[in-house]
Amino acid sequence: MSISSENPPKVNSPESDLLRNLYADWDQILNNTKGLTTRLFRSIFDEWHQPTREPEGVTYKDDTLGGIPGIWALPVGADRSKVLMYTHGGGFSVGSASSHRKLAGHVAKALGATVFVLEYRRAPEHPHPAQLEDGVAVFEALVDAGIDPGDITTIGDSAGGNLAVGIPLALRKLGRPLPGQVIAFSPWLDMENKGETLTSNNDTDALITVPLLEGMIAGVLGDSVRPDEPLANPLYADFTEFPRLYINAGSVEALLDNATRLADRASAAGVDVTLSVVEGMQHVFPFLAGRALEADDEINRIAEWYCK
Repeated sequence: MSISSENPPKVNSPESDLLRNLYADWDQILNNTKGLTTRLFRSIFDEWHQPTREPEGVTYKDDTLGGIPGIWALPVGADRSKVLMYTHGGGFSVGSASSHRKLAGHVAKALGATVFVLEYRRAPEHPHPAQLEDGVAVFEALVDAGIDPGDITTIGDSAGGNLAVGIPLALRKLGRPLPGQVIAFSPWLDMENKGETLTSNNDTDALITVPLLEGMIAGVLGDSVRPDEPLANPLYADFTEFPRLYINAGSVEALLDNATRLADRASAAGVDVTLSVVEGMQHVFPFLAGRALEADDEINRIAEWYCK
């Protein structure tokens, strides 16, 4: 396993505060708004794109693949035969293709690929495994369209990082080909809330709390799915012959040990794993793409890894 933390800044950039401040604002809204509806909850998280600068030289296109809507981000000059499948974060219940299109566009541009950001079905209206089923449908549609499975990368953040890991596991269970690589930003995997950093980083994480996670777990798992089901909680999965894997996280986030435990489990199964923990960064810090040095440097590291 390769552990990366290249040249972390001694003092984080002022721009990195933008994400922490957004999370702190959300926390205030969530804690002080009585009777918060699902619609309003989702509208709050659709602000997630705000810390991300619009990537230059990237166009967008609405489309439907395998019956699943989404948004293509198409960098100028990108290799159309290389496709990233981006599953957005948001506890399986909030977030959207729109909230993540700019981040996905930055990553695709750096990697020289195209990216399709899935508008997968969300909980609680559609509990597990609806999100995985949508990811499998998109993957199979790409393959049917002539994209080599090895040229497809599943990528996602937070709950979408769970899906980026879970989609290859679901494909393997179905006997299908697997993507060539997997990228997970601050993956949220632990459906049992057993992580030590939920406690140790409680005072430094501006967004993630146990009550927030408990509500999202109830929404996606309901009463019928066990929290140790490997396709819902990949910390219990068998990673034998899993694609090469890049994982990152911020050092101050409460879900840090989801990333480290995933890296340990996959590495023990012989997977080529790169883990990048960036000092002082919040949950899904690549949202600062185009604005903060820490995010841009991390995306450049991913590009170097992708092109190996």
